[in-house]
Amino acid sequence: MTRNSIKYYSTNHKSPEVSFKEALLKGLAPDGGLYMPSVIPKIDKNELWGYFHLDYHEIANKVLTHFLSDEINDHDLKSICRDAYNFDVPIERVCNRCYILRLDQGPTASFKDFAARIMARLIHYFSTRDNLKFTILTATSGDTGSAVASAFHRLSNINVVILFPAGEVSGTQRKQMTTLHDNVRVISLDGKFDDCQRLVKMAFMDESLSDIPLTSANSINIGRLLPQAVYYFYAWSKLVNSITDQAIFSVPSGNFGNLMGGIIAREMGLPVRKFIVSTNANNEVPELLKTGIYKTISPSINCISSAMNVGHPGNLARIVALYGGMMNEEGTMVLNPDLTRMRDDFFGFSSSDEETRSTIAESYKNHRLILEPHGAVAWRGVEAYKKLSGNSKNQLFVSLETAHPAKFEDELNRIPDLSVPVPGSLVGLENIKEEFTELENNYDKLRSYIRMLHN
Repeated sequence: MTRNSIKYYSTNHKSPEVSFKEALLKGLAPDGGLYMPSVIPKIDKNELWGYFHLDYHEIANKVLTHFLSDEINDHDLKSICRDAYNFDVPIERVCNRCYILRLDQGPTASFKDFAARIMARLIHYFSTRDNLKFTILTATSGDTGSAVASAFHRLSNINVVILFPAGEVSGTQRKQMTTLHDNVRVISLDGKFDDCQRLVKMAFMDESLSDIPLTSANSINIGRLLPQAVYYFYAWSKLVNSITDQAIFSVPSGNFGNLMGGIIAREMGLPVRKFIVSTNANNEVPELLKTGIYKTISPSINCISSAMNVGHPGNLARIVALYGGMMNEEGTMVLNPDLTRMRDDFFGFSSSDEETRSTIAESYKNHRLILEPHGAVAWRGVEAYKKLSGNSKNQLFVSLETAHPAKFEDELNRIPDLSVPVPGSLVGLENIKEEFTELENNYDKLRSYIRMLHN
């Protein structure tokens, strides 16, 4: 394979282009924008055809090589992928050509494992090689925090600080973060997820913290997005009838990193017919597709699909950029994207909590399909699209299940006769001591906390 050299630009277009390593370790561009690859490499049909017989870690290596071959040697990248993806990725048939891609079998029972584990290994690879030390600063609305905490736990040269909105993550999600200790510190913020994300971004832009090497493990970091393209290739390769068979993916969407990973896969050459953008009541993007007007939701609406309680998705600026527009970090459209093309590529859908609960119940009753709230929102999106589009019996649908149902036992206990097996990663959490810091929704408080850790 010819060695490539892909540079990464800021969506605000006021910072110089950087290498992948620099984009990974910076997290956020100096001008406040998000890093995007200047070129998205293409995968030809011959290579794509070869994915049919590969394991997940092998497909990950193939896909990521197109971006990283100039910065990480082949042997090391293969080793990183093999180590990161040492768990099953089940695909469950529901009916006709409709499937659930279960991204809930990793060490923290969340799809965030797919990005966090390899991102941690990439940061550790560069920091160890170059003798660097970093503080990972991350906001979470649910599963990101536990996945990041697990992925970076006890890695040398790396400290982790995680902010979560008080009262808006499940008890299991909180305990997965707060019971690890060592190099992992957790902050319960008196605010919403958008407040957590805002404070994290402020820290990256704060010149008074320039002596502290900060980076992010949120999906604002390009190192989170590239690995998320892989599971779209994996699902497609295991389910299609031919090399030209197009899939429709239903993606539960909050901060839109999950969807952005799928878009990258499509831009690389994956045959995708459409993405169903499935949201909860925080429906600012479906409304954008419907009306052409983007309005942030502040404060975000607290729904049972907690990881999707985002009133202004951090990754929307990347999607807007790919469609020829420009959005600043406050959510203002500096330049409008091509809405005609976006509407052709995306089907926007929003589910209320009541609809989500009924979907969980009906899916189990009709198909013995066990879904948690996020996966239920995505599955309801499939049903809504099928109803609208008419005859779709031969169309391949893949709906993403992003967290293990056992994490949401309060919701699933509503279903008669439903017993959810608890994965090993969640067993015994209630017996481990929790440690976290409660903090006001105030940037000066966060800055002092980061400074205290550094000193």
